[in-house]
Amino acid sequence: MARGLARYLAWLIIAILVFLTLFPLFWTLLSAFKNRVDIVTTSPVFFFTPTLDNFIYILTRDSVQAGLINSLVVTGSAVAIGAVLGLPCAYAVARYPMRLADDIKFFVLSMRFMPPVAIAVPLMVIWLNLGLYDSRIALIITYSLSTLATTVWLAIPAFSRVPREIEEAAYVDGYGPYSIFFRIAIPVAAKSLIGAIVFSFILVWNEFFIALMLTTSDAKTLPIVASEFTLLGRDVPWGILNASVILLSLPPLLFLGVISSFINSALKSRD
Repeated sequence: MARGLARYLAWLIIAILVFLTLFPLFWTLLSAFKNRVDIVTTSPVFFFTPTLDNFIYILTRDSVQAGLINSLVVTGSAVAIGAVLGLPCAYAVARYPMRLADDIKFFVLSMRFMPPVAIAVPLMVIWLNLGLYDSRIALIITYSLSTLATTVWLAIPAFSRVPREIEEAAYVDGYGPYSIFFRIAIPVAAKSLIGAIVFSFILVWNEFFIALMLTTSDAKTLPIVASEFTLLGRDVPWGILNASVILLSLPPLLFLGVISSFINSALKSRD
């Protein structure tokens, strides 16, 4: 009796937590299709005539289109650089133990400890002196430091869980180190590596402070452009802000779906 009551209580707590997590997202999506009069009303409005004006306003602005392109180019390039450099580094640390392995892990993790201002201010001076301030190149290099650290830290345990017996069997079959890395280690650890890459993508896509410090006009990313909607007038345009949140959330979800489908298809074709 007591065990059953405890189980129902646990499920109730989980349901409450799920509701508290998902309801703000649901309300944001709902508000993105509302007129302003339906948003600022004193009582919540669940039934209303939906409108696409908020999305049309956002998608037809040149600043949003430029910000979207900048975000896609900068985020995609930084994640790709982090994966290309970080995965081999993580595999080397995981498979070839060395005296400085723990120091390397701590150094990589310490890069995530630093507050953004500790990175942004020195880099802003560097990019100004090099004439690269407010450029995509500057943002890509800056964010690559973050994606590289994140990818290495999350990929090391993923490669450590790959059974050594599989790699030893591949050596017996004549596979070299590079073939084992690309044809054995990466496919076996693919699901965990997807998580590392997607997490890096989300971190860079949603990053605000560094982009605010390192850009003024030409290289502004989508979060910076979205934040400027609060300056449109005296009254806060809640519908436009909610629509911009939805727009910001779609690319990471689409990226996760596309890369998951690609990896699953690749693994099934190998089977």
